Amino acid sequence: MNDFIAARSQMALSLGFHIVFSCIGMVMPFFMAVAHFLWLRTNDVVYRNITRAWSKGVAIFFATGAVSGTVLSFELGLLWPEFMKHAGPIFGMPFSLEGTAFFIEAIALGFFLYGWDRFNRWFHWITGVVVGVSGLISGILVVAANAWMNSPAGFDYVNGQYLNIDPIAAMFNDAWFSQALHMCVAAFVATGFAVAGIHALMIVRKRNVHFHTQSFKIAAVFACVAAILQPLSGDISAKDVAKRQPAKLAAMEAHYHTEAAAPLILGGIPDDEKQEVKYAVKLPGMLSFMVHSDFNTPVTGLDKVPENDRPPVAITHFAFQIMVGLGMLMLLISLLYFLALWKKKSWLEGKWLMRLFVLATPMGFIAVEAGWTVTEVGRQPWIINGIMRTADAVTPMPGIVYSFYIFTAVYISLSLIVTFLLYRQIKMVGRLYDVSPAV
Repeated sequence: MNDFIAARSQMALSLGFHIVFSCIGMVMPFFMAVAHFLWLRTNDVVYRNITRAWSKGVAIFFATGAVSGTVLSFELGLLWPEFMKHAGPIFGMPFSLEGTAFFIEAIALGFFLYGWDRFNRWFHWITGVVVGVSGLISGILVVAANAWMNSPAGFDYVNGQYLNIDPIAAMFNDAWFSQALHMCVAAFVATGFAVAGIHALMIVRKRNVHFHTQSFKIAAVFACVAAILQPLSGDISAKDVAKRQPAKLAAMEAHYHTEAAAPLILGGIPDDEKQEVKYAVKLPGMLSFMVHSDFNTPVTGLDKVPENDRPPVAITHFAFQIMVGLGMLMLLISLLYFLALWKKKSWLEGKWLMRLFVLATPMGFIAVEAGWTVTEVGRQPWIINGIMRTADAVTPMPGIVYSFYIFTAVYISLSLIVTFLLYRQIKMVGRLYDVSPAV
């Protein structure tokens, strides 16, 4: 492994680790706020206990996410100094605003965790809402910075110089809305199905059933609504990518040849040498329709992209297929759940529906990781799309491969520690949160 691959691998590992905690930090406070609101309105002690239990999980994930996010900030400067030298003054604004949002989130979380029986009940609830809102804003701002890398704006690039810098135009670039929308909805899907799946497992095992049933309902509604909305946000995002990054779309779809009535490819194994996809199911004209709302409009293929400007097709295509496939499975589970709520109440009594949610527990986060793989690998070989190549931005310092090995060990250790803490927290719920009326 050379230093360039090591630098990219370390960044990918750091981002892949951090994105899980970012999603949970953006979404779990809203679950917590809903449970808290229901307690304030009903005085049903089970909702108070759900709020307390979830707040402990939020604290664990917030601490881990804060550390991993800080590491990412340092890595941008240490691993990609040429990138930050030019890009920092242009897209630095969303990062600085994200720091402010994070600061507010940390203060509000402190108020919430230590405000029980000390603040006015509704003010205490508001601090929890502020945690969620500031976390969501923080996530949107970071995605806006990433969107700028896909759709550079807010400067003029003249003879290798970055001139006439406009940070506002850079932050609100052409890609920020579609990426932020898709990421926020994905965060609700991933976190919702993970939380609902854990509570569904406890229901199947008949552990503290009332507590876990009420918890499951809150998480499942968030997850299922988001899963139904996700294909709509995905369509917006895909149309945007087709317009701004045709090479990325071609890699996502393994679309080698520019043609009218372009087929939508399901599955398959791309063969770069023969410029074809083996063992795929092809739906004639569907890619043209999805991109241009017309079955016959040509879609740009990789044959129109210079060979040294093409993204890695296999990785991008497989990641895209995984993301879409898991999204469709979660959409199906969501439709079944809402059908059960609406017409088939008896399904809620059976274990098969709960087991579906248990199976779906990791699906959302696997889809998120696959989606970020599409975003980052599909932009290659550019770190700033069409402006700066990733190879030109990497640090000249040697020994990055050892840094990658060290960080890999650290992240594996952190993952084991967080998993242990969450496992202990889930086991303690049954003992600490007795939901009998005597509490």
